[in-house]
Amino acid sequence: MDYDKLLEFCTTAKQQELVRAVDICNGNVANACRLLKWDGAGTIYRRMFRQIKAAAAKSGYAPESSNMKGGAPDGYAVKRHSARFDKDGNAAGGWLISEPTKEQAWEAFTEAANDVVVQLKGLSKPTPAPKYTDEDLLTVIPMGDPHFGLLSWAMETGEDFDLEIAERLTFNAVDRLASMTPSTGVALLLNLGDYFHADNGTNRTPRGNNVLDVDGRFSKIASIGFRAMIRCIDRLLEKHGKVLVRNNRGNHDPHQAAMLTIAVAAYYHDNARVDVSDSPSGFYFYRFGKVLIGSTHGDGAKLKDLPLIMANDAPVDWAASMFRVWHCGHFHHDQVLKDLVGCTVETHRTLAAGDAWHRYEGYRAGRGMKAIVYHKMYGEVSRVRCGVEMLEAA
Repeated sequence: MDYDKLLEFCTTAKQQELVRAVDICNGNVANACRLLKWDGAGTIYRRMFRQIKAAAAKSGYAPESSNMKGGAPDGYAVKRHSARFDKDGNAAGGWLISEPTKEQAWEAFTEAANDVVVQLKGLSKPTPAPKYTDEDLLTVIPMGDPHFGLLSWAMETGEDFDLEIAERLTFNAVDRLASMTPSTGVALLLNLGDYFHADNGTNRTPRGNNVLDVDGRFSKIASIGFRAMIRCIDRLLEKHGKVLVRNNRGNHDPHQAAMLTIAVAAYYHDNARVDVSDSPSGFYFYRFGKVLIGSTHGDGAKLKDLPLIMANDAPVDWAASMFRVWHCGHFHHDQVLKDLVGCTVETHRTLAAGDAWHRYEGYRAGRGMKAIVYHKMYGEVSRVRCGVEMLEAA
């Protein structure tokens, strides 16, 4: 691509900065934004770059190929082209095949999803609130990497796991934890990420493109995962005054996590007792009195750096709190990092069984879920847990 030529179609200094940075980064807009230290949604800057290319195309310059008139439509990229020449070597025609860019495909997906969830808006039925709740207490239920859609065959891995098992174990765990904890003013259902095993129908990881063992079609997995989340929230509404829901994006389901949030928020749109966090940030913070909860999946920033991130990203809440804790997933086992300045960092177990690849690589971890109760003035006061063995026996 002739980036110098693209500069002629920039109308602002910011657009020119972007084009030069994209040139340096070999066409990668995300890396260009990092180079420029531009914060915010990368989609905005990718759209800006597409607009520049579209302006060039309208002027008769094809950014993807200087040998052809015109170019790919806005939101599309040239996949391949062919040119035909006469006997004197002059261009005499050709053809061009374009395909939607990843950004365009994602935008189309979100638009379609939003159209679908319009049908869900406000469908939740009122759940009678408990007669008494302790307003000084907060119950946090960290859902460690549920991996809905993961398929594991016991003959190969030692443990069976599929969609039916995932739904049953998840709801039974939340149901049992609800029965073992007090009725608190607020409950935080904290999906730590990788709620879904696959992000789309390709059944591969988004970054590494690794093949995944998946149980069923994409739409079936999405539907059952959504149903399980609704069942868990409804159960917590029976026990607690208000239910907060946070779906962290994981390395397996960055887009599916967003869709789950959109669907759940639409379903509980008219329910004042449910609050769904719709922040696209990879970090989540919630302060309850002197308790500050932070959460992220765990595949990004190093765990030892999380205290400083909390102090930097939530300085007011940091200053107002005395008990600070991070809840993370990703590692599939319990660990508590206590020797950190300012706060504690925890990772949590999953209910999911190991897939064939992880079992072969030697990864082993216990399976279970827990609930942690915090007092707004005194921090953690209790925690209960249920292992997968208890849930399977029930």
